[in-house]
Amino acid sequence: MYDLIIIGSGPAGLSAAVYGKRAGFRTLVLEKNPMSGGQVLNTYEVDNYLGMPGMNGFDMGMQFREHADRMGAEFEEADVTGIAVEGDKRIVKTRQRDFEAKAIIIATGAAHRKLEVPGEERLAGRGISYCATCDGAFFRNKTAAVIGGGDVAVEDAIFLARVCEKVYVVHRREELRAARILQERLFELPNVELVWNSTVNEILGNEQVSGISIHNRKDGQDRTLSVDGVFIAVGIVPNAEVFLDVVDADQGGYLAAGEDCATSVPGVFAAGDVRTKKLRQIVTAVADGANAVASVQEYNNLSNH
Repeated sequence: MYDLIIIGSGPAGLSAAVYGKRAGFRTLVLEKNPMSGGQVLNTYEVDNYLGMPGMNGFDMGMQFREHADRMGAEFEEADVTGIAVEGDKRIVKTRQRDFEAKAIIIATGAAHRKLEVPGEERLAGRGISYCATCDGAFFRNKTAAVIGGGDVAVEDAIFLARVCEKVYVVHRREELRAARILQERLFELPNVELVWNSTVNEILGNEQVSGISIHNRKDGQDRTLSVDGVFIAVGIVPNAEVFLDVVDADQGGYLAAGEDCATSVPGVFAAGDVRTKKLRQIVTAVADGANAVASVQEYNNLSNH
């Protein structure tokens, strides 16, 4: 039986692994993907993580994993299907087998939200992407549309403007939600066109994306933009579904847990993007990993008495 099982190995999970080993816990990290790092692996450049300005996201993810490896955390590739509580035991169920621990930290992160419009499912991977840094190179000297108005959408548009001939940014409101510094960088780019007050009706194309049909919410007009690629950046949804029969969640489906990362179930903690929080950034995920382990220590001390 492990002292601690961490589900997920993004920044929150890897931070928890480091702190778990520092606390002297026998620590196991379960990760369904072949590689640790989470969403940061798909980030071209991270310029807001203290002391590492302009670092490539993939390299950062690898460094985080190396740190956890050096500390001696155990890793296993497994697809988690749920958790259960049996007395003092916390059980993690996976497609491979069950694992037992005194405490669990859920650090499964979040995934890209879909537009849910005609053509999206059919043309996925055929000109539709949810990761500009992963797929932007395929659209060199072509035209792309970014859907969204937050930090990720604007970062995607800035990145794509380096390789694409033209980039449309389609946003349903009249102003962007992204950080001011990102907006300023975007507005300086000559090959970016903002399409305000607009939503996507449909993504067009037979074998490949050929355009998008958009609706202007202000004047009610529909029009078509000819594009080779569509990059969807309209937010994220938590990877929490398999835990919802055991752990309480908020209205958005995020696991209900505060700064101490404690959930509604004693001995089960939630860290990083999967939990209720105001700011979802690498720095807050890493902090969650540390906070969660501090809470595990308190829980273990109490349960041992």
